[in-house]
Amino acid sequence: MTEQRPPAPPQISPYVFPVLLAGFGLWCFYDGWLTGDPEMLKHQLFNRIASGVLLTWAILDFIRTRKRDKAEQAAKNAGPSAH
Repeated sequence: MTEQRPPAPPQISPYVFPVLLAGFGLWCFYDGWLTGDPEMLKHQLFNRIASGVLLTWAILDFIRTRKRDKAEQAAKNAGPSAH
């Protein structure tokens, strides 16, 4: 008898984290720079700094993830033909 293995769980895209970072960064950007809500003015400096950090982090992580994906694709494409 052959043993059946359970199916592997679905894989999460590596781009989920940069997208979440960008979403939070845009939210902080709106609250820090664009909103006129007096309640948010208490947190304006925090939101301005957080938006800069989160958006920069999102861009850098997106670039790093894209480079890693391209390197993995190149390794997959070059691997079988090398033998």
